[in-house]
Amino acid sequence: MKKTWQEKLKDKPSFPKMLRLEKAFPCYNAVHKMGAEVGDDIILVNPSEVVAIMKEVPKGRLITIVEVCSQIARNHGAKGCCSLTIGIFIMTAANAVEEASKEGKLLHIPYWRTLKADGFLNEKYPGGQEAHKRLLEREGFKVIARGKKYRVVDCEKYLMRLI
Repeated sequence: MKKTWQEKLKDKPSFPKMLRLEKAFPCYNAVHKMGAEVGDDIILVNPSEVVAIMKEVPKGRLITIVEVCSQIARNHGAKGCCSLTIGIFIMTAANAVEEASKEGKLLHIPYWRTLKADGFLNEKYPGGQEAHKRLLEREGFKVIARGKKYRVVDCEKYLMRLI
């Protein structure tokens, strides 16, 4: 039987897990872009750590996957985290929120306030970029098209600096 989005958000007992970055890792390029080098410690975490950060973002503020990864790495004393799994957890949380909503439950995860790098909207959120755009505009953010993608105008001005 296929797992629900809410089930996919459940933690696994073997995580968090610290690893040494190697070029063979699927997330190597993304972690390297954020400053980690081969041999540096990177952290793989559970979805609950990602969700906890997403829940901290108040109305009127935003974060990107870069802030999420940086915060998680700091929390664990690592140079970086696997942004590939973080992105999957962010998308899973968004889908879990919508799934729970259809069941009459609230998960209280304002996922739409979590953007891709450089302020771009997430096409993997429920309803795609168009739905993501509507949720952000409902909170007063201005969103513009950049080719086939959407970006929050002056995104940097609204970024929440996590400590």
